[in-house]
Amino acid sequence: MPLHDDIDGDVYVSPRYLARTTETGDPALDPLRNLGWELHNDDLGNAYLNAPDRKVRLGYLPEGDDDGLWRINAYKDRFGPPVWGVCFNDSCPTEFVTAFTTALAAAYEQGPSSYLARPVSGSKDRDPFLAVAPLIQRGWLIDRPRWGVFAVHSPDGLAALEYTTGDLDPEVELTTREARWQLWAGTTADRPFWYATATTDTPVALLKAVTESFSDPAPLARWRDATYSYVEGKALLTPIHPSHPPHPTPLDVQRAVSRRLATLPAPSVPRWSTTSRPALPGQRR
Repeated sequence: MPLHDDIDGDVYVSPRYLARTTETGDPALDPLRNLGWELHNDDLGNAYLNAPDRKVRLGYLPEGDDDGLWRINAYKDRFGPPVWGVCFNDSCPTEFVTAFTTALAAAYEQGPSSYLARPVSGSKDRDPFLAVAPLIQRGWLIDRPRWGVFAVHSPDGLAALEYTTGDLDPEVELTTREARWQLWAGTTADRPFWYATATTDTPVALLKAVTESFSDPAPLARWRDATYSYVEGKALLTPIHPSHPPHPTPLDVQRAVSRRLATLPAPSVPRWSTTSRPALPGQRR
């Protein structure tokens, strides 16, 4: 367990999906840099990591054209289109990106059969459901918010994983939020507090690493003066102080969620829609 002097923050934020980015990309870059991936910066301050074989590329884009802070693509042919792509926007907690890059580093060391392993329904280790299982095991609820979309949402309704069924255009998946997988936190899916997307062929092991971190009951450390950006009135903030426990226990978190749920209006019963999934506003970054 870390000492208080080693914690980067003065409050714990719970549930962790209501914490925002840490404003530094180093923790998420380090797992790949430690493998010797080549780092370049442009004149604007954006950073680019390339795998030695140039078949996996990461962009950290604080000065990009939209709100997509992290873009990670993998290729069979370094001159061809991406096999899969993932995007985390500029408010996504950095710990979730770090979970992804840590799993990606492990997969890259195992070779293309791992980091290009497309999901296969019914497979023992590549079934898409394996990415959903950590959420269900922690009490998240299955939902059908729109036609053609399955979802698993947190008990307080402020975070969800969505999976879109049917055929999707690969180019649209890479350039908009209309991707196979979407994680988000906030009060509505169309204008979330933060979001992340992953295309159809993103390896299940990489997705599972994110959902395990996403649903972990342990809180995240943040600086108190940045709490203006949390979903107002929804996050539990606990001071980090030697006289306090290191962080709220899972039981503390469960009790806090129960108190919040008691103040929320009764949810409507989800039903299948006869309309297609509505377009989400704007292009993702």
